[in-house]
Amino acid sequence: MIQSPPRITVLASFSGAGGVERMLVNLLHGLTAQGRDLDLLTIRTTSPHLDDLPAAVRRIDLGARHSLGAVGALARHLRAERPPVLLAAKDRAGRAAVLARRLAGVRTPIVMRLGTNLGAALAERHPLARRLRVAAARRSWRRIEHIVAVSAGVAADTADIAQYPRGRISVIHNPVITAQLYAQAALPCPHPWLTAAAQQTAPVVLGAGRLERQKDFPTLLRAFAQLRAARPCRLVLLGDGAWRERLLAEAEALGVAADLDLPGFQANPYPFLANARLFALSSAWEGSPNVLTEAMALGTPVVATDCPSGPREILADGRFGPLLPVGDAPALAAAMASVLDDPLPRMTLQDAVSPYRADTSATAYAAVLDAVAAGLSHTQADKPF
Repeated sequence: MIQSPPRITVLASFSGAGGVERMLVNLLHGLTAQGRDLDLLTIRTTSPHLDDLPAAVRRIDLGARHSLGAVGALARHLRAERPPVLLAAKDRAGRAAVLARRLAGVRTPIVMRLGTNLGAALAERHPLARRLRVAAARRSWRRIEHIVAVSAGVAADTADIAQYPRGRISVIHNPVITAQLYAQAALPCPHPWLTAAAQQTAPVVLGAGRLERQKDFPTLLRAFAQLRAARPCRLVLLGDGAWRERLLAEAEALGVAADLDLPGFQANPYPFLANARLFALSSAWEGSPNVLTEAMALGTPVVATDCPSGPREILADGRFGPLLPVGDAPALAAAMASVLDDPLPRMTLQDAVSPYRADTSATAYAAVLDAVAAGLSHTQADKPF
């Protein structure tokens, strides 16, 4: 008799409309499409992405507002259900899982997904705060059986900063590319600057993300001002955040306010991505920037900073788009001009990101989770990748 593959339990906090929540829903769709049985344990439930969950997923709300507050309910679930493997979607979920497993007195193995380059994210913190954060990661992560990193850069950072064995880390690309991505991108774009006719005279450069330090939009704005001084063009930045007024003020000072638009958060950013002439990623750090992958999947030419980590892997060391030093506005301006003048073919960009298909990612996750559930050695669990 053929034994069914083990049921997969996923622990996650849905606290907004961000990329992690969207990627997790894509992964759940990919796993259910393979016929896998899934439980989703939710810590917070304030995300519109929850409306897109597969019908086959059994969702269990732990009734908590934050990860530590969910430890008791998670422990009770682990004790009652004894799942063969638990996937924690973020670092905080992973720490909660470690505490809950100890409280429950069970042996459910934990696999944690990491999507952030911790070393880069902590680089500007106070040294004491950085040491405390690293110490907490080392203390918690060493009790986790396996880590899935979203990029090779995140894997190397995790092994280094947390002193976590590299043989217990798998690199699995985010499940970015779905049929829904293309369907949403095909819808009409609501922005008047992004029509084909408007871009005949003023092509649009697009940026997207939270308006905060990580995305370093001031550098992109300065680069755009240099580009705009040499040719007609416009800049659209999608997203909300604390730096909105700062960016508007800087645009005024640079003399490009009339050619900048900040339309805020967009529930469907894909028509913007599909219709822009160029996507620019100016981040100071990333894990694996989904929006860069999405732009390429839609055939939009790109430029990116060579930040830790992800862009160098996605762009194959610059083969599929220029990689620029972080914070270098003149280099970014020159790269944007070069790509606008000579963009790569649409199909070349799309083929480059084929490893980020949701079904490919789901297959890789299933293999790691099944291996860990079966009690294979960490090296064996890592072999497929």
